[in-house]
Order: sequence, then structure tokens, then C-alpha cells
Amino acid sequence: MSRLDSMIRRLEAQKTCLESAIGLVATFPGPYLELGLGNGRTFDHLRQTAPDRDIFVFERKPAAHPDCTPDPEFLIEGDFTETLRPALELIKSKAVLAHCDIGTGIKVADEELAHQISRDLDALLAVGAVILSDQPFKKTNWGPLSLPRNVDSGRYFMYAKTA
Repeated sequence: MSRLDSMIRRLEAQKTCLESAIGLVATFPGPYLELGLGNGRTFDHLRQTAPDRDIFVFERKPAAHPDCTPDPEFLIEGDFTETLRPALELIKSKAVLAHCDIGTGIKVADEELAHQISRDLDALLAVGAVILSDQPFKKTNWGPLSLPRNVDSGRYFMYAKTA
């Protein structure tokens, strides 16, 4: 598979999983979290798909197009390992959806980052929250969810916080 084909499949999986997760939490009150703004594509999709939700975005160094950048009160700048824990004071209610686009392409580093942030991310989430990620997480209180039928296993990961 070419790198272009792989990227297209990743983006299709990401969109399908996002829309599935939005449906799963549609009746739950609470904000969404976006870890990794990047170019702002998924943030833009989330705000178009769920316009009544607050979306808190975590990004080390924001560089998205201004049209795809959250308002300053919803943008939390810095390394995830340093910004998630203090966000407990900023975000007034537990989040019901977290989208984690945290991969760098370096498997060992990506796995370590997922491990490092999992406890602080968990503290920001309500029971029943859905977590989507381009990286696997190993949290005992996050149960894996079935991926939408057209998303290959290992392409994207979905979890529900069970406790």
C-alpha cells in the first residue's frame, strides 16, 4: 500500500470513528477533548458535527490555520504531560469524548506518551466517556469498543471509560 493510500485509509478511519463516538455520547452532558490540534481538521469536524459542545484542545505548539483554531479560552498550550493535570481546574465538568491524535510515527515514543498521559486524561473523563486514539492505551478501566465495520483493527482505537 502506498503512503498516500495509507493516509487516506487513516483519515477515513478517523472520521468514521469520530462520528461513531459522537453518536455514542450524544445524550451525555459534557465537553469534548482534542489532544493534538495539528492542522485543525478533526477539531473543525468536531465543531461542525457537534456545534453545541465545548471542545478543549491541547496542543504543544499550535500552528493550524486561524479558521481551524479554537478560541483562546479553549486552547491549552504545552506538552500533554504537563497540561492535562492542571486542566482539571479549567474544565469545569468531566468530558464525555476524548480524541487523541498523538502519534509521531515512532512506535516506542508513541506507546510511552500514551502510557504517560493516561492517568491525567482519565481524571478529565466522565464514566461512560468514549476515547478515540491513533495509539493504543492500556487502562484497566477503559474497555475496548468495537470499531465501525469499515475500520480495520489496529488502524484506530476506541474505548469507553467504565469506572
